[in-house]
Amino acid sequence: EPGAEKPRVLLYHKPVGQLVTRSDPQGRRTVFDALPPGRWVAVGRLDLNSSGLLLLTDSGELANRLMHPRYEVEREYAARIRGELGPAEKKQLLAGIAVDGQMARFERIESHRESEGSNRWYRVVLKEGRNREVRRLFEALGHPVSRLVRLRYGPIELPADLPAGHWREMRNTAILQRL
Repeated sequence: EPGAEKPRVLLYHKPVGQLVTRSDPQGRRTVFDALPPGRWVAVGRLDLNSSGLLLLTDSGELANRLMHPRYEVEREYAARIRGELGPAEKKQLLAGIAVDGQMARFERIESHRESEGSNRWYRVVLKEGRNREVRRLFEALGHPVSRLVRLRYGPIELPADLPAGHWREMRNTAILQRL
């Protein structure tokens, strides 16, 4: 529509310990406490113990388009798990595992960073962001996740120079409009 306002989009580096909710009855910090004034809609969620890229927009329509499974927008995470995945486990995670009666799978999985004692880091990509899906997939194979960081949402990567707890406004949102 000519003259229509372009949606605003914020990139936020969510730290562990913040909730992605408007208000918490227990009074814990939320991501909205750190944002500029406005009607921000979170694109997906990250649980309390997860960190990384969170997109927020003032457009409910754009938020829906980015989240809806039909559009298969990729999400990429770094996950530190207990133990090491064997080849059969990797195959299983790529083929699909029933999690609470629904099939879930990673599109890609690869080693990431140095191992830390009995822990291993993996980079995983999925196209749906159901509740705690990354954690639940690894846990289904007996590999609890101790750290989870969202590195990318669709074409947008977490800027390396964006400190946890800070946000930056996207200059060019056209890349998201085309998804």
